[in-house]
Amino acid sequence: MGKKWLPLESNPDVLNDFTSNLGLDVSKYSFHDVYGLDEDLLAMVPKPVIAVLLLFPITEESEAAKEAEDARLKDQGCGLPEGVYFMKQTIGNACGTIGALHAIANNQDKVAIADGSFLQWFLAATAHMTPEDRGKYLEEPPPGAPDLDEAHQAAAQEGATAPPSLEDVVDLHFVALVQVNGRLFELDGRKSFPIDHGPTSLEALLQDSAKIARDFMNANSSVNFNLMALAATP
Repeated sequence: MGKKWLPLESNPDVLNDFTSNLGLDVSKYSFHDVYGLDEDLLAMVPKPVIAVLLLFPITEESEAAKEAEDARLKDQGCGLPEGVYFMKQTIGNACGTIGALHAIANNQDKVAIADGSFLQWFLAATAHMTPEDRGKYLEEPPPGAPDLDEAHQAAAQEGATAPPSLEDVVDLHFVALVQVNGRLFELDGRKSFPIDHGPTSLEALLQDSAKIARDFMNANSSVNFNLMALAATP
């Protein structure tokens, strides 16, 4: 990757400030902590939940599983499912931003976006692009188009912990889990395709995403996992 950003902290306050600056009306939908995968803890998350962001460690196991999955889907002739907004990640450490964009872009019928904002511009400009072109458009916006660099760098300075340097290797990665046309999709800008995890519904999205999170955890010995939900603002 050429361009590289500081990573965003897995913190709802950081993401809410960031996405609000991009044009999301966080008085309607905003990001919330998911404190655990037990039913009692999932019940604490405001409803409805329209997307989930999962932060997980990149390990040798996860990379091997990603490559095997990618090869299998290519052999099956997998493509972009109808109605799914998916973009590739071409900027280093941009997975938090890509995850937030995936969460918002696949719920444009539910969220409110400010006129003239970055989100309105970007989603309109990239609506009919390929996933690869969307990633490059974010990395290299054309002359006169809004640039996300400054907003992202400002958000990366927020949070409870000091950001790493640009030279540090960051082994944590965000993916988004969304419901489109009654299916649960994992959207990871480092993968070639959206991953279809089967049927779901708006009502079941959080519980079904928790099952996916458990699968990630069971396949990895690390404890560095975190979940946030894009859900109705109380």
